[in-house]
Amino acid sequence: MNAIEVRDLKKCYPGFELKNVSFTLPEGAILGLVGENGAGKSTLIRLIMGATGRDGGEASVLGTDVRSPEFTKTKDDIGVVLDEAHFPPSLNALKLGRIFADTYTRWDGETYASLLEKLELPGKKKIKDFSRGMRMKLALAAALSHDARLLVLDEPTGGLDPMVRDEILDILEDFTRREDRSVLISSHIVSDLEKLCDYIAFLHKGELLLFDEKDRLLEEYALIKLTERDFEDIPKEAVRGVRRGKYGVEALVERGLVDRAIQAEHTSLEDIIVFFARGDRE
Repeated sequence: MNAIEVRDLKKCYPGFELKNVSFTLPEGAILGLVGENGAGKSTLIRLIMGATGRDGGEASVLGTDVRSPEFTKTKDDIGVVLDEAHFPPSLNALKLGRIFADTYTRWDGETYASLLEKLELPGKKKIKDFSRGMRMKLALAAALSHDARLLVLDEPTGGLDPMVRDEILDILEDFTRREDRSVLISSHIVSDLEKLCDYIAFLHKGELLLFDEKDRLLEEYALIKLTERDFEDIPKEAVRGVRRGKYGVEALVERGLVDRAIQAEHTSLEDIIVFFARGDRE
């Protein structure tokens, strides 16, 4: 079974359109969804979770169509962390756990208590006095405490310091050690996704420009730096993005389509994303 299947998914708002997005996330894998602010990442997540109506296409999660009545039951298998963790501010983490125990059929209080300790979250401190990082860690602890098979995370590391971000990434990596567990994580911090993810999806202005295995992307693409004259000899079909400067041309190319004699530099996921977004613009 695939964790997520999306085909020709479409959503229209005034001034914005999510255009026919299609991809499949295999069970047991981590997908990083990257894109600039306003690219459509949160819209896509809402569509995948059945939280908003779609204008076309299909979406299923854990084998269930998100518009079917059966999806209500499937949600018990999904842990969700949004970019802002909204909890009743007057509660504390312990009281919140008791509420979740009545919400989820497979709530595990021992796992929750262990995660609170591991994440150094005070049980009796009111949530209104939590920092953003503490609230995000609390949301993650809750999402991981009801035996979820899929985590859906919308910008969970945004605005957090590097130490807290690494802590969260380690927990997510541990989560997927079981083969039936999967993660969809949205972030504009590409370096986080490069550390964690098996697959990368790049949304740009409502279009899915890229979906592939991370390792394949890093192997397939390279950066070259040439003079303008030498760049004219590069096959156009090899070029995925160009940056021109007064000292020459820097381009992202498919390694297999350029002469091996041309010196190519290893690239990062962030380079690939930036050059795909630029296209052939100067």
